[in-house]
Amino acid sequence: MASGAGSNTIPGTGTFFVGIDIVPGRYRCDDGKGGWWVRFTGPDGDDPVGSWPLPAGPTEVEIEPTDFAFETRVGTYWRLVAPGHVAGQRRSGPEPRPVADPTLRAELDGIVAARRPPPWLIPLLVVALFAGGAAVLGPLWLLYTAPAGITGAVGARMVDDLVRARALSRRRDRYLVPEDLDDDGRALLARAQQALTAVQESQVNREGMLDPVDNAVTLPRQEWEIAQALARQSRLRRRQHELAESAGSIPEVAAAMRPLHHKLELSVRAVTRRVEALERYAERARAADEALRAHRQLEKLAEGAHEYDELLAETVRDDLALPVIERLAEQGEVLVHVLRARLAEAAEAGGELPVSPPGKGD
Repeated sequence: MASGAGSNTIPGTGTFFVGIDIVPGRYRCDDGKGGWWVRFTGPDGDDPVGSWPLPAGPTEVEIEPTDFAFETRVGTYWRLVAPGHVAGQRRSGPEPRPVADPTLRAELDGIVAARRPPPWLIPLLVVALFAGGAAVLGPLWLLYTAPAGITGAVGARMVDDLVRARALSRRRDRYLVPEDLDDDGRALLARAQQALTAVQESQVNREGMLDPVDNAVTLPRQEWEIAQALARQSRLRRRQHELAESAGSIPEVAAAMRPLHHKLELSVRAVTRRVEALERYAERARAADEALRAHRQLEKLAEGAHEYDELLAETVRDDLALPVIERLAEQGEVLVHVLRARLAEAAEAGGELPVSPPGKGD
């Protein structure tokens, strides 16, 4: 999906299904000048509510949990500033995000594309509109036909989104939300999604070292298959619980349910092993990231190794210079002795000078 439910941002352009692509809540756009948004409310999204054109500067929109989809056309993006609240929503532990069949988006886009008019028809209609407007309205044709053209383009996009929303409503089995799972199912799905996110966001994956094409195809498929199995297990657990409550302590019913419960446990173990395999993959991706960071640090050290070589060479030159310095020191000491002798001789010579009589100058 385009944005990914659980993300705190919505791209500025696109149509996003609530609970599949985005989470409900209050979103803020820093500058929506000239853009617009549409909330498709109602069970099938057939009751659109929108705002156009948006003013310059910040703008906000409240996407309700009951909204079907949200379409936006702004120059920046939307960020979540206050999450929405769903009645009965669990607050303890990590909450899994909704999951959709990876092929669903392409299928919906194909349905919309099939309902669009031929590509050559739109330019023809635009030319006819402008030509007719110029002939009928004269100099004022642009004043009237330009807004009409813009409104028509926006309306066409809204029709596309309504078609997409209605097609999605008929494919409820192609996506799952957390409410479709019980506590055990949500916990396992959250673990799987945390592992998938760790792999997808790892540095080695972003740099193409883990076969990003395979991950882009395989990991969403793994997530969808795990979610499907967990949803079926959740339904069967609820059914077993209801049967156990209605049957009470009837031993025959308990005996009949025992093998069913065992089969369900075997299925849970199989899915758990699959989730654990994803967690091992995520752990290896983390280890690969650590190895990559260590490798990058070693490369930096290798780049600066020549400075250490130069320093060592200079140190060796210092060692070679020691005898020269010592010889100079010895020469200096000899010079000091000679100088002291000369000073002593000068002092003696000064003592031999005649003393001048008092009152007479030199």
